[in-house]
Amino acid sequence: MGKFFLPAIAAALLLAGCSRSQDQTPLRMYTSFDPNEAEIYIRAFEADTGIPVKWVRMSSGEVLARVKAEAKNPQMGLWLAGTAADFTSAKKENLLAPYAPQTDFTLEPHQRDPAGYWTGFYFGVIGFASNTKFLAEHGLSPPSSWQDLLKPEWQGQIGLAYPYTSSTAYTLLASLVTLMGEDQAFEYLRRLDRQVHHYNKSGSACVTQVGLGELGVGIAFAHDILTKGVAKGYPVTLSFPAEGSGYEIGAMALIRGGPDHEPAQRFMDWMLSERGQNLMQQWHRVPLHPRAQRAALAVGQDQARLIHVDIDWAGQNRDRLIGRWRETKKR
Repeated sequence: MGKFFLPAIAAALLLAGCSRSQDQTPLRMYTSFDPNEAEIYIRAFEADTGIPVKWVRMSSGEVLARVKAEAKNPQMGLWLAGTAADFTSAKKENLLAPYAPQTDFTLEPHQRDPAGYWTGFYFGVIGFASNTKFLAEHGLSPPSSWQDLLKPEWQGQIGLAYPYTSSTAYTLLASLVTLMGEDQAFEYLRRLDRQVHHYNKSGSACVTQVGLGELGVGIAFAHDILTKGVAKGYPVTLSFPAEGSGYEIGAMALIRGGPDHEPAQRFMDWMLSERGQNLMQQWHRVPLHPRAQRAALAVGQDQARLIHVDIDWAGQNRDRLIGRWRETKKR
């Protein structure tokens, strides 16, 4: 687990921002963003508002487990990033508090909880990250089907994450169940397991491993593949399964009973402003604000065939499906 409390960020601000922040109640948050990405938004929010931010980074499944464990004494006021299904699961356990951010546009119904318990702020789609040197050396094309990953040439060459720690991997699990039906999906995952080199705690870790040539292919969100692979100059190419890809509405929410909800609400408002949404192009995420800028390579909803998972169903069945996955894998 990466742990990042960042008073140093506030110290790095301009004097005006620092002097203002001394009188501001701090924002305390858990985030599932990569630490390098989290700093983009945190530094900008601190500079814009003078509100200091103290934060801890964990994968989404780890945040959910931590918020459950701290339910009687919450330590953080905001949970930033993770799939809407994870937030729906948290809502079911009464771990979240409602808030409808103030915006100058209207979110679509599937991009927010109807009662305000979570709010979406970006879109992301699952893809395959392939090492182009591995492809060339073995005379292969990038995988373009879920079935391609079961071919002998990919044995021991695949990387992905654990669905109980990673929202990326749980998105994969829920989308395959939606696509194939539950029993057939778990049979597919049993066969895929024989091809997997190893599992990671983080959904994006496999991208770097593919880039370094440690793996032939990884399953991750397209924005992570583009940012941590392609944009860094690694020999990585992005492809999508023809049958359809799972996707996420990345969300944020107040933690019930957590400290300092007022700065948390201000952050949620800010994150959905054009200013906050424009910053996501640095990580190739697709913002939900209709006037926000988007990175040229960012993959939108109309650029891949999507598997439409019922978010409420995915949240309500999260523990059950992960339990079945653990039993199947004995992990």
